[in-house]
Amino acid sequence: MEVKRDILWRVYLGFIAVAIVCVLILGKAFYIQQVEGAHWRSMSDSLHQRIEETEAERGTIYSEDGQMLSTSMPQFDIYIDFAADGLREKSGVRFRNNLDSLSYCLSKLFKDKTQDEYKKLLDNGYKKKDRYFLLKRKIGFREYQQLRSFPLVRLGKNKSGFIAETRSIRLNPYQMLAFRTIGLARDSFKVGLEMTYDSVLKGVTGKRLVRYIGGGVSVPVDEDEYQMEAENGKDVVTTLDIHIQDIVESSLMKMMSANEAQHGCAMVMEVSTGKIKAIANLGRRSDGTYWEDLNYALRTTEPGSTIKLATLLSALSEGGVKLSDQVEIGTTGSASVGGVREVTDAERAPKPVMTVKECFAHSSNIGMGKIAYKTFAANPAKFLRYLHQLRLDTVTGIDLLGEERPRLPRMKRNNEGLHAMITMSFGYAIQVSPLQTLTLYNAIANNGRMMKPYLVNSIQNNGVVEKEYNPVTLVENICTPQVVKAAQECMRAVTTEGTAKTLFLNSPYPVAGKTGTAHVADGRYGYNDGVYQASFAGYFPADKPQYTCIVVIKTKPNAVAHFGGQLAAPVFKEISDRLYTLYVKKSSDNLKVAVNTKPDSSGFRYTGMKEEMKQLLGSLGVRYADTGTDNSDWVNVSGVNDRPMLAALQVNNKQMPALNGMGLKDAVYLCENMGLKVNIRGKGRVASQSLTAGQPVAKGQTISIELK
Repeated sequence: MEVKRDILWRVYLGFIAVAIVCVLILGKAFYIQQVEGAHWRSMSDSLHQRIEETEAERGTIYSEDGQMLSTSMPQFDIYIDFAADGLREKSGVRFRNNLDSLSYCLSKLFKDKTQDEYKKLLDNGYKKKDRYFLLKRKIGFREYQQLRSFPLVRLGKNKSGFIAETRSIRLNPYQMLAFRTIGLARDSFKVGLEMTYDSVLKGVTGKRLVRYIGGGVSVPVDEDEYQMEAENGKDVVTTLDIHIQDIVESSLMKMMSANEAQHGCAMVMEVSTGKIKAIANLGRRSDGTYWEDLNYALRTTEPGSTIKLATLLSALSEGGVKLSDQVEIGTTGSASVGGVREVTDAERAPKPVMTVKECFAHSSNIGMGKIAYKTFAANPAKFLRYLHQLRLDTVTGIDLLGEERPRLPRMKRNNEGLHAMITMSFGYAIQVSPLQTLTLYNAIANNGRMMKPYLVNSIQNNGVVEKEYNPVTLVENICTPQVVKAAQECMRAVTTEGTAKTLFLNSPYPVAGKTGTAHVADGRYGYNDGVYQASFAGYFPADKPQYTCIVVIKTKPNAVAHFGGQLAAPVFKEISDRLYTLYVKKSSDNLKVAVNTKPDSSGFRYTGMKEEMKQLLGSLGVRYADTGTDNSDWVNVSGVNDRPMLAALQVNNKQMPALNGMGLKDAVYLCENMGLKVNIRGKGRVASQSLTAGQPVAKGQTISIELK
């Protein structure tokens, strides 16, 4: 009996202990759920929800004539939330009714699966209640527009479960044209204008709340307090002219391909402003093709004979020589200058004694070396001061990152300093970029006024100019007018009697310039490896300069054609010939024609939001008449007596308004606000509408709009 009682006591004790533990567990569960529930739910959300940034649409880079040079195009990733209430209500009848037609449309649009395969794919996703089913990645805008009109999808996100994730890709519509200057926008790797104006182009990032589900996939959460719309980037309007750029690039490409040159660049600058109208940079790839790989226009090299313009300007400004002074060159093609340095001419001089002007025109190294020695032998450092005055010891300040700083030697009052000074006088022992050389030559074309080269005209936001860049004068007078005229005379002589005489013999317009040929020694090659840099810099028409141009080409080793007059000057001539025909001659002819203007009597009609129309007319400086639009958000703009007139367009949600003359954005905005479904065909402005103006309408109706 005592044994039985002892066993029962133990059983009861165990039962009581288990009951107490169960009560404690249930109590703790109740406490966690009811008292601490909000805390733990927030902890869960913090682990599965996150605020992430949304990229703004990057601004577009335009040419001066309005062509898109670099722009962002939207791409869409399409997902489906198969647990969406609209798909699940009434046992999924909406999904079942649209499955066949949707599968057919998807098959026709993407052409990657059959209708049955799409049907099976969608049905499996529905059965699994996949919350973020990936349907398609990286579809274009046109495909996305078609997709939105498909069965089920057109019912909207809540009823169809379709989710579109938008991303932007950067495109250069003209491919290689000015590619390196325009630049790239690929994640962290940017160059050119894309890098220089990145802070302007990229805009302001937004934010959104997302929830992470299985597989690490993030799903947007519709919480307005956590949403902030991204602010799109601003547009950059450059000084580049797409037609001039095409001429420059094709001319350079033709010569480089024919001679298998290593790399080269060519630039065109507007004389009076310093605007860069074209800039081409071509490098040879391993397969023999060319691409805009590096910005050679900003890289410093030993320029060769194009620097002789700086030597001439310095010597004439110092007053040590005149154009008519005689210089003994000799007949051997080699001579000692000042007993300090042996100098050799690339080509024999036409006569043993030449004037200063002839030394420049025939590009005599001996002649220019002796001119520099005669002028600056007593104080070589003075030569550097003149180069400083010509801004050859500093960057131009162009609005493009990556410009290299020039390199000049020190000038000591000894044989070493004299040797460096003589060597610099004909283009060695000094390194400058083609852009710096172009800026100097442009100053001579501009009668001594040196303009800052620049690539950007303005920053715009939705077509409204926010910041405009005007021409900047770096140096009002780089030297006296007399010295400028003497330099212009010498540069003209290059094309009439000097190294470029044959090429420009029958030119219908005058050209002034300078050829240049330099042995290349850049680490990979030495002076004896037979690699040359051929160049030509000049301006046209010489009597009334409009454009300055430079061409620089680096040859392959031991190239047959390697002189500036053989390689660079023909490219310059092809560019100048075509620009003269297309722009210079045409503008000159137009000036001779008297033009009688009369008020514009052509009819027009535009429709849009009142405030936008008023802002547009105001920004254009167009005076208009307002016939009483205070109580209307929409207006018609039409021409009456050569003056735009604003008339109110009354809009209500039950009566179809007249859409004629509206842009697509305004028409879609107006119709969708009225609850209408819009089908669009064509491009341009609204020309016709399927629902006539004044007709009663109801939400859910479909309207077809034709644009022309």
